[in-house]
Amino acid sequence: MTAQSLADGGRVVMSTYMLTKERVERKWHVVDAANMSLGRLAGEIARLLMGKHRPNYTPHVDCGDHVIVLNAGKIVLTGRKLQQKFYRYHTGWVGGLKEISYKILMEKKPEKAVMLAIKGMLPKNSIGRKSLTRVRVYSGCEHKHAAQQPVLFGN
Repeated sequence: MTAQSLADGGRVVMSTYMLTKERVERKWHVVDAANMSLGRLAGEIARLLMGKHRPNYTPHVDCGDHVIVLNAGKIVLTGRKLQQKFYRYHTGWVGGLKEISYKILMEKKPEKAVMLAIKGMLPKNSIGRKSLTRVRVYSGCEHKHAAQQPVLFGN
């Protein structure tokens, strides 16, 4: 037994590793979204953004990575979600509730549909808002982040 364990009455004390924001090393991941379900994809990306894939994950520290999503225009919505699911928002004016079907949203702005799904999977606090700034979504298969040397994720 060590002097520390003797001072604690003979029991062995283990310390928990707590990550600090200065020690976080962020990596870059590329996710190909072609033929993937929107919800499953958003869940995996949110996991990367929060840092839950790391062995040293600490809930109160922003320890996630950067994510580049390619082929957002080729995402699949299962069932009849294209016809039945709506994106709703309010303008702030009286009677200002607007809604857009996901069929139109996926045709015009597939990047926005992916960002909304990822935002819904992140925690609703300052860490979640900060994490959302580290995702880049592109509807095509080209991106401009080659200098960061991103690594292909999953698939």
